[in-house]
Amino acid sequence: MPPRQPLARLGSALARRPRRALRSSVLLALIALVLAAGTMDRLVLSRFESPGSESVTTRAVLEEEYGTGTPSVLLMVTAKEGTVDTPAVAEAGRALERELAARDGVAETASYWSRGRSPVMRAEDARQALVVARMAGTVTQARAELARISPEFTRDGELLDVRVGGGDEVFRQAAEQAREDFLRAELIVIPLVLLLLFVLYRRFSAAALTLAMGLFSVIGTLALLRIVTLFTDVSTFAANLTLVMGIGLGVDYSLFVINRFREALASGAEVPDAVRESVTRAGRTVAFSGLTVVVSLACLLLFPFPFLRSFAYAGIGTVLTSVFAALVILPAALARLGHRVARRKAGEGVETVQGGDWWRRTALRMMKRPLLYGIPALAVLLTLSAPALGLTFGVPDERVLPRETSSRVVQQDIRENFAAEEMDAIQVLDGGGMSAADVERTALALSRIDEVHQVDALTGSYADGRRILDAGTWSARFEGRSDGTWYSVIATHEGLEREVDRVIGEIRTLAGDDARVAGYPAELADFRAELTGRMPLVLGLILTVTFVILFLVTGSVLLPLKAMVLNALSMAVMFGTLVWVFQDGHLSELLGFTATGSIEPSIPILMFCTAFGLSMDYEVFLLSRIKEEYDLTGDTPHAVATGLERSGPLITSAAVVLAASFATYASSGIVFLKMLAVGMVVVILVDATLIRVVLVPVFMRLAGRWNWWAPRWLRGVHGRLGIGESESGAVPERTHTPAAADL
Repeated sequence: MPPRQPLARLGSALARRPRRALRSSVLLALIALVLAAGTMDRLVLSRFESPGSESVTTRAVLEEEYGTGTPSVLLMVTAKEGTVDTPAVAEAGRALERELAARDGVAETASYWSRGRSPVMRAEDARQALVVARMAGTVTQARAELARISPEFTRDGELLDVRVGGGDEVFRQAAEQAREDFLRAELIVIPLVLLLLFVLYRRFSAAALTLAMGLFSVIGTLALLRIVTLFTDVSTFAANLTLVMGIGLGVDYSLFVINRFREALASGAEVPDAVRESVTRAGRTVAFSGLTVVVSLACLLLFPFPFLRSFAYAGIGTVLTSVFAALVILPAALARLGHRVARRKAGEGVETVQGGDWWRRTALRMMKRPLLYGIPALAVLLTLSAPALGLTFGVPDERVLPRETSSRVVQQDIRENFAAEEMDAIQVLDGGGMSAADVERTALALSRIDEVHQVDALTGSYADGRRILDAGTWSARFEGRSDGTWYSVIATHEGLEREVDRVIGEIRTLAGDDARVAGYPAELADFRAELTGRMPLVLGLILTVTFVILFLVTGSVLLPLKAMVLNALSMAVMFGTLVWVFQDGHLSELLGFTATGSIEPSIPILMFCTAFGLSMDYEVFLLSRIKEEYDLTGDTPHAVATGLERSGPLITSAAVVLAASFATYASSGIVFLKMLAVGMVVVILVDATLIRVVLVPVFMRLAGRWNWWAPRWLRGVHGRLGIGESESGAVPERTHTPAAADL
């Protein structure tokens, strides 16, 4: 093909001047490595909150007008002898609070003893009590200071045993665990992927070259994240996604380019011509496959949460760097290595390793009896998806950490030994103009809510519709600069875990229209509401843009719809697995986690966007190859069988590598990363087996000529803009009938 197309010109240029391209790439990689080296230190931590929501703005008012807010750190104080009311223990507890208050970064403190011996801050056996603190500054600054405070205040003295807990300590330790998991995954993923690639290629040079493209993507993405951190916050957990997706996509795209290069060499082409053909033919598919992943992950930017947006930055970066590596660096390296990357003998390659003939025979068998194979496969997928109907969203807590982690142990003690948790108090801000009688009337009403254990207010503490503690110096915190006030509503553990939305709703009703609600439970409720409220927009955008991309690949209206239906089945299986394993607790002992009966909602949304993009990535590779064969023959069964024969082994190989990369996080100490590992492995393997092996050929056989149908005006659009691995994107007029011999 003459080098008139952009990709053909790029391939020709790389084939003519590979040394120049490689030198420039090495320089670029070195610059990226320097930038990437400082990325981990610039990644930040974030809370589950919705910027601009009622809970966040109310928290700001409480901090500014009342000098108070939601505590995020606690000290669990255990009396060695006696109880926390023993004079010597009480004095030691007050001294501990004063010491904590004097530390830099601590904005506010309180304790059982300074709060008038509040019952909610004392264990039921009276041997434990709490000191709570609110940290100043951003969440990253707070947790950085906490990293210094935590070891200093973990003590085993003569009178007291002191341990550190609280939300910020839980997620600080979670971030540390995530960094450790990142380093451990590096040590596992790199040699594992190299071994898999050597088995696939049977040449070390090809395996090492492919892995190098994945490593370039990881380093390049970390460098891009370093630049992004100059303008916005990027979560620490984005590095974990960068590693697995960088390796996975870098290897995926390289597999297809190298396969095209090997095919060209096997057909007798010279090395420069083989380089140009691999860039021209595979390059279009790689570019548009990358675009499908970018679209899915870019939709995470529609959520106003730094946590989810961080994964969008990481995902987009991995796609861009992987495509660049596959279409620029890799072809230049192939031009230099030449036949050292070729198959060792005729007929040997990735196809024969995975059994290309098997794929063809299987596809023809599926198409010969489509209902016989299609209905059972569909039944299996629907059965695996069934648990998803019981999906329940909940709040994250200390159980995201391993059982032995210190902050989890502290929080578990609170769960078992305290009637409620002061740290998770719901703060109700009233605009003002209320008398003491009005304040007490409201506090009494709030205390009668079934799941509320205690209400603290300007006029005292209340429980079950009665006053249990008179006002004192501790109640001055409810007085602000204006004539308003606020209430601290402390719910039971059961209320926070199972009925938090209803509890907050009742609080709003009883407090009146002018009241505003803050506190960690309210922030999580607002976070979930914003998250689920934006899902229809995100889902609609993903489906629309993906439909357009697949139409440009196939020229068909039906095939993109088919791809979305099959993709929906894959997603349903993934969610069914998440519910069965992580919500219901099956395999919890094997995987080493504690089921909570619910799932934090942002992780499934992240997994949906990631998995949908990757599934469509494989769909583009498959359909482009089928379309190429159909353009040549006009025979749909033959095109499906040949397309699966040539792309099926590659898709399976790429899926195995990507699944192996994600699987390394199954051993993580963080439940979120375990969910990512298990869910992504399931969806990748289901997509590359039952979907590709059975349902794709079955569907295309049943659809027949309707596979390629499009309105006349859309055929004209595809003729001008369509893409694929064939010479032309246009759909030719066909008079050829399907080959009966193939069926």
